[in-house]
Amino acid sequence: MKILMLSKACIVGAYQKKLEEIAAIDGIELTVVVPPSWDEPGNPTRLERAYTRGYQLVVSPIAFNGHFHLHFYPKLRRIIRQERPDVFHIDEEPYNLATFQAMWLAQSAGARTVVFSWQNLLRRYPPPFSLMERYVLKRADALLVGNSEAADVWERKGYRGPMYHIPQFGVDPSIYYRRKRVTKQGRVSVFKHRTARRPSQPALVIGYVGRLVEEKGIEILLHAASKLVGPWNLQILGDGPDRKRLENVAQWLGIAPRVTFEHKMPSGHLPHYFSGLDVLTLPSLTRSNWKEQFGRVLIEAMACDVITVGARSGAIPEVIGEAGLTFAEGDVEELQAQLQHLLDDVSLREELRQKGRRRIADHYTQAAIAANTVDVYRQILGEM
Repeated sequence: MKILMLSKACIVGAYQKKLEEIAAIDGIELTVVVPPSWDEPGNPTRLERAYTRGYQLVVSPIAFNGHFHLHFYPKLRRIIRQERPDVFHIDEEPYNLATFQAMWLAQSAGARTVVFSWQNLLRRYPPPFSLMERYVLKRADALLVGNSEAADVWERKGYRGPMYHIPQFGVDPSIYYRRKRVTKQGRVSVFKHRTARRPSQPALVIGYVGRLVEEKGIEILLHAASKLVGPWNLQILGDGPDRKRLENVAQWLGIAPRVTFEHKMPSGHLPHYFSGLDVLTLPSLTRSNWKEQFGRVLIEAMACDVITVGARSGAIPEVIGEAGLTFAEGDVEELQAQLQHLLDDVSLREELRQKGRRRIADHYTQAAIAANTVDVYRQILGEM
């Protein structure tokens, strides 16, 4: 079975592990097309080559780089003619020009098609995007959706074909696990459960990883942390236009000495970073044009034995499940109460760490997601 995948998301090295898992399945010949970079304003990302065994990674020029709705691939027609795929997996939203281009070329080549979507807001687009979306929905052999709200959106928009709830990416437990760290004195320390009986309780290390933008709710986290009683530190990792304002908020709240801001790092370094945290928070705020679609940092953190605390916003509660704590979005007091609970109750921390590990093993490994995705390929080809 020849599979061609188009995915700008797969420029991220950690995500490529799913591609290796797909390629390792018997009978699969995989080619993946990626751009050399994705130049999203304020958050550019260049191609990382981390997990590239067993499949062909084709780097193709991209037009209108960074323009979510308008980008496309000038050399895609040539690639399809060369590869002659049985299935074309289009890892893009149905209303994008790149998706329309890929679908049109797939139709001309006689390939079956799979389209992936995170879209969890019911949005009506003007022409030509509404026309492109209609064209794609009418011809897709299957839709993959990354959250349950996306399934509702596409049903309300009239899609009646097969639809499968499969996250875009999982985590690899051989990559994402809690690491040891060597101290400045050369001693090895392991990030693990700490007992509350020690005379001086270590600080609870709370973290945030992601874009520094208003809708991610980081100011809510700063206000909640400022009300905590007991030893804590807050580590914020990421870049974005809200950085300076958030640094000023920390100063104004009088907690700047306890808060560190660090710049975005390569995906391969994140397991080490997560291993320095006790808790990861995702305090996202729903907006008219955006709602949290998954929160990948949640599963990465859980795989590294980090407790997750997230707003009841978008897909966050369904990703966390019973393996973490949630709070009403925008509610400083409830977030502070959940963090205080973790600060005070060491046994709860260990319980949630164990639940997080089980949740990753049961639902979110790259191998499981790869196997489920290949099952979809086989179904639309009539092999199951």
